Amino acid sequence: MTILDLYRKGSLAISALTLVLLAGCSSSDTDMAQSLTDTSSTAPVEQGPSPQALAEQRRREQMLTMTVYYFDFDKSELKQEAFESLRYHAQQLKENSAMTVRLEGHADERGTPEYNLALGERRAIAVQRFLQVQGVASSQLEVISYGEERPVARGTGEANWRQNRRVELKY
Repeated sequence: MTILDLYRKGSLAISALTLVLLAGCSSSDTDMAQSLTDTSSTAPVEQGPSPQALAEQRRREQMLTMTVYYFDFDKSELKQEAFESLRYHAQQLKENSAMTVRLEGHADERGTPEYNLALGERRAIAVQRFLQVQGVASSQLEVISYGEERPVARGTGEANWRQNRRVELKY
């Protein structure tokens, strides 16, 4: 046997060994990939909130920023537009029984001071009743009237008066 024959046999042996090793590696990679796939399919997948849940959370946050409710002249009935926001406030109060809110009633400058105090109180009581109907405990609600004494808009005219006929929620 010549050196050339040994070299050929050695090259052939090395090539065969390389093929066996590569085949073994690719088989191991496949098995490893399969085992990873198998374990990940049984492991719980953590998902974030659904788009609907995120939209509802944004809506809730938006509604809870609304804390001032306006009334028509000489009226103490809640407007329809206040209902949705007040429902979110009621939900928050029910979820947090230690939380309290002060309902501050206000009136514009027209009328006597005594009449405006009574009107501001009627307005605050209207909000209080709405919240109680939604399930809020009366111990979480405080009613106070400032009448015409704390206007947000000074001066005369409907634009100013409209801003002063209100109930404010103060947490």
